[in-house]
Amino acid sequence: MRILSNADVEKVLTAEETIGALETAYVELTEGRAANRPRNHTYFPVEDADHPGFRFRFKSQEGGNAASGVWALRITSDMAGVETLPTGEKRRRLIPAAPGGTYVGLVTLYSMKTLEPLAIIHDSFVQKMRVGATSALGIREMAPEGVTVAGMFGSGWQAQAHLECLLLVRPEIEEVRVYSPTRRNRETFAAEWSARTGRRIVAVDEPRGAVEGCRIVTCATAAMDPCFEGGWLEPGSHVTAITSPDGTATRRELDDATFDRADRIVVLSREQVHHDKQFDILGPVERGRMSWDDIRELGEVLAGRAPGRTSPDEVTIFANNTGMGLQFAAVCARALALAEERGLGHEVPTDWFLEETSP
Repeated sequence: MRILSNADVEKVLTAEETIGALETAYVELTEGRAANRPRNHTYFPVEDADHPGFRFRFKSQEGGNAASGVWALRITSDMAGVETLPTGEKRRRLIPAAPGGTYVGLVTLYSMKTLEPLAIIHDSFVQKMRVGATSALGIREMAPEGVTVAGMFGSGWQAQAHLECLLLVRPEIEEVRVYSPTRRNRETFAAEWSARTGRRIVAVDEPRGAVEGCRIVTCATAAMDPCFEGGWLEPGSHVTAITSPDGTATRRELDDATFDRADRIVVLSREQVHHDKQFDILGPVERGRMSWDDIRELGEVLAGRAPGRTSPDEVTIFANNTGMGLQFAAVCARALALAEERGLGHEVPTDWFLEETSP
């Protein structure tokens, strides 16, 4: 069995590899050749001594698909809570409370043929890449053609992956206007990514600046409250969100006005909408703006079973509304194969994890 660190995975896993593996997995899920269990968060009343209000949280998700040949179990053992920024905005935060100021997030892969565990992989690099790549698939299928200016909310690690994947699927974009609450963070992000991409990555001082004139708007934040006002959107805009209520916190990136303006809403998982009571996504249904059957899944769009966009003037939303164990199966299986080719990571005897008596 192989153990891979984030550094090992980063050496082999590209945005292109991630997008390809996930597209296959989502189509397989739609066609009945993959499975996924809804993500689950469990909080326990143990608080961090130095951070009142931050409590132990255990998160798990699992899934697998035929192409990868593996079943994945992803877990995080967290100390989670909400912090208030100097600007007043609230953000979800995880504290590095493990020894040495570290975090605990692991993906275990199991062979669906031989049953044996194949790998234990750190989850952080895969985490940001699978979210950014999924949002990019939504943009590729749903955003209007010919857009050269895009807007982005967020300047952290998720925003990095989203920007890289956005430019991969829409290389014609010349300028991305970035807003995040902390001026220094957004300006540093803009300078770094302008140099890395050769595009104009521009820090803007107000949220409105990342919406008006931007017919592709991406939210890649840990926000607790909506990032912008839906009335600012131009006709024909496509909006991406990665934050919805998760069953333990009523956080969201998009307001009711944005959802009510949408002609088309696509989610990653319809099952998770009800599992987590994601009232932001359900709002247009409850207000009679559309029916539940009108909300489709990304896999259906990729498989050609549902449209992404039918006219230039439609306002479309892709709610990247959950993490899926299926994603970790598809992406980590590919990362493992590439790492094995290069001899990366550490090998431990597989028989340490096998038993002679029935579970």
